Amino acid sequence: MVRNAKSKRKRAPKTVLKLPDLEQSKSAVLNSLTWPSSQRSYDHAIREFIDWYCSEPRRAFNKTVVTRYRISLEQWHYAPSTINLRLAAVRRLAYEAADCGLLSPDLAAGIRRVKGARRLGVRIGNWLTAEEGRRMIGSFGSSTLKERRNRAMIAVLIGCGLRRAEAAALKFEDVQLRVIADLKGKGGHIRTVPMPDWVKRAIDEWAMLAGINSGPLLSSH
Repeated sequence: MVRNAKSKRKRAPKTVLKLPDLEQSKSAVLNSLTWPSSQRSYDHAIREFIDWYCSEPRRAFNKTVVTRYRISLEQWHYAPSTINLRLAAVRRLAYEAADCGLLSPDLAAGIRRVKGARRLGVRIGNWLTAEEGRRMIGSFGSSTLKERRNRAMIAVLIGCGLRRAEAAALKFEDVQLRVIADLKGKGGHIRTVPMPDWVKRAIDEWAMLAGINSGPLLSSH
């Protein structure tokens, strides 16, 4: 009876995670993500952290260690956005490790409080101005259904800031008055997106000519 009681006793959470523990937690993180792009990003970020964590003497997986990892990323001159993505993956790793009973919940909570890198300076990349956005939308004709559809699609992408996959999955029923309601985006996050009047007009013109009153909104006809 004593032996059976001991076998049923839950294992105590750890402070130091070994490679099998980290790999188990990483698998739990990847299985919780629905988007392939997110799985690839988190897989790469977690593998980088595991390589760093295992390259030095065993130490507790806690807030102090993750803060040191952030400092290392800054010393390697990663961009703030890259550092914050790496830290988001590590926080998710700690959460799943605690959920699996591998890591103390208190240590996981501390890791989730590690602050990300501050974003300073100007945005990099090619960003459209408002005038450039208007010219792009105006470059699409309106004489055919395809041109109307393309015009509405670009208006949604620019005016509402949707991702390509979100625009492709958009349904007629999602557009309510001046918002896109309960949009399920990357990572399964649900949000409501405000819609400018000029975007709504472009959608209404396309939907009326295409005879759409339900189902996929921007599919080809």
